[in-house]
Amino acid sequence: MSKSIYIAEKPSVAQEFAKALKIHAKKKDGYLESEEAIITWCVGHLVTMSYPEQYDENLKKWEYNTIPFIPETFLYEVIPGVKKQFEIVKTLLNRQDVTTIYVCTDSGREGEYIYRLVDQMAQVPASKDKRRVWIDSQTEEEILRGIRDAKPLSEYDALSDSAYLRAKEDYLMGINFSRVLTLKYGYSVRNYLNGKKFGAIAVGRVMTCVLGMVVRREREIRSFIKTPFYRVLATFETSTKTFEGEWRATEGSRYYQSPALYKENGFKELCQAQKLITDLSTPSLCDSIVEKIEKKKEKKNPPLLFNLAELQNVCSKLFKISPDETLKITQTLYERKLVTYPRTDARVLSTAVSKEIDKNLKGLRNYSLTQSFVNEILDNNLYKGLEKTRYVNDKQITDHYAIIPTGQGLGALNGLPPTTVKVYEVIVRRFLSIFYPAAEYQKTAITISLSYPNSSNEKEFFYSSFKMLVSQGYLKVTPLSFFKKKEDEKDKDDEESNTLDVNLIEAISKLRKGASLAISGLSIKEGETSPPKRYNSGSMILAMENAGQLIEDEELRAQIKGSGIGTSATRAEILNKLFKIDYINLNKKTQIITPTFLGEMIYDVVNNSIRSLLNPELTASWEKGLTYVANGEITADEYMVKLDSFVTRMVNGVKGANNQWSLKELFDATFAYYK
Repeated sequence: MSKSIYIAEKPSVAQEFAKALKIHAKKKDGYLESEEAIITWCVGHLVTMSYPEQYDENLKKWEYNTIPFIPETFLYEVIPGVKKQFEIVKTLLNRQDVTTIYVCTDSGREGEYIYRLVDQMAQVPASKDKRRVWIDSQTEEEILRGIRDAKPLSEYDALSDSAYLRAKEDYLMGINFSRVLTLKYGYSVRNYLNGKKFGAIAVGRVMTCVLGMVVRREREIRSFIKTPFYRVLATFETSTKTFEGEWRATEGSRYYQSPALYKENGFKELCQAQKLITDLSTPSLCDSIVEKIEKKKEKKNPPLLFNLAELQNVCSKLFKISPDETLKITQTLYERKLVTYPRTDARVLSTAVSKEIDKNLKGLRNYSLTQSFVNEILDNNLYKGLEKTRYVNDKQITDHYAIIPTGQGLGALNGLPPTTVKVYEVIVRRFLSIFYPAAEYQKTAITISLSYPNSSNEKEFFYSSFKMLVSQGYLKVTPLSFFKKKEDEKDKDDEESNTLDVNLIEAISKLRKGASLAISGLSIKEGETSPPKRYNSGSMILAMENAGQLIEDEELRAQIKGSGIGTSATRAEILNKLFKIDYINLNKKTQIITPTFLGEMIYDVVNNSIRSLLNPELTASWEKGLTYVANGEITADEYMVKLDSFVTRMVNGVKGANNQWSLKELFDATFAYYK
């Protein structure tokens, strides 16, 4: 009797497949088996690429004459710690009674790679029927749909090619560039560190680019010189309240386009601001005239749904947790059937999912924190027509749609840690918000003129603006108090507009053009320019995702639109690696990222040898190339030719370089700051 085998990425997922299939299997060592089927699992990666010494023992020693190392055929080996499970899986896949293989590893490039390596090492016959199960959540319905709609594994060959190439790319760049830079400059680094622990110069396609972003930002901050400026404010009186207006040197002002200005609303020197006040106040403070009142409604739509990067950014701000921790939490929620697949770059839903979204909503009726909103959405059919909104776009989805709650597994929340429960709430609230209308504001802009004493033709202009929330819309689902940030991170947005005094709002609404207002005083407010902000773990993830925005060349920026540095599945891991090798510091309390002294030294080495490694252009271009392979637009062979050429050219360039620059001078400049 022939059997089907289902191979998952980990034991917990295998259990979910067993439940969905209602297979009452006997648990054996490393797998489950019933009369109809077998369910087994990997434990993450079972197979990995071999180190150079497996090709030739002499390659274990780092020498110039053995690099660039680019094998014609790559070798792979079973990871020692999971060899037992690999042998179990290998035996099962090759059993004669197993005729159909359902590949149930994670639905993405890395999950594809995990199985393909196993299939390759186990030498599974091509004659077996191999089918790919592609799912967006681990609910029973989705698992059964994935099995029912499973396509031949061969239809994912292009994705498999891109997965192999990504690994080869990281392998070749990491090994060759780390070796050549260590051989060329490692002694200089080690000597400067004067005995402190230092192994080798570790570089990589993605992590070195990220290091470059962190170091460049830190050096911008370090070299920033604060510039003071002085704003002139007027306090105006209504019948019941006072409010402030800010002076600007717009057309008609004595100071219009004056070199004394810092922008249009301030002076470079305090004495200039004082002179303006003196000129307007002599011999006595004049009344002012309302020159213009502009009122308009403004709408703010609910934000797009979460992809992994956006969720990591929000959780970093709200809960001060790292991107790595956010991914682990969301993976747990996924495995408990609470949310859909987490490693996604999409922030929209597919048309097919949108037409059945009421199933997700009905499941959330029992979620107490947002129950009233769910009932309102369902009772008033607010979910109908979702497919016509900006939250649904099939063209913006590659592997998976946005992260949303499934509406299932709510009982599992009771046993989860508090932070995990909070992350779930964030996902639910973002999801529910898209069914509500935009928040509406009333914006009022007032222009007020002051005439110079004894000169009614000469005027200066002051400006005031007010923003009042008149309709909450989606904000009632995601209240500002829920998303409240630290004071230093707060946006000048809805929160301030909601705190306007009722009497002031009433007084402003009564103002009319031509009305005269008394002035109770003119004052100076000193400010200063601010340096760029350091990255925190969340903003770093977003910067990696949107690396194309950092590229000045418009044509290249358009070419790599949609590609970033790394992938949603690997970005947190990259930050974690930089932290572990002591190239960056991560403040666990604030999640602020800064480079270490060693990290800056490595930056200087790379910047003066293989500079392109530090640039988003290169990293994002390679990532775009992998996407082309996955989409079948270029072949794996074409990609490898370019990769081989690049690695060879860079390695030989370093080997043949004459040091026209002094590492010591570069290190001294950085060390002075750390000292």
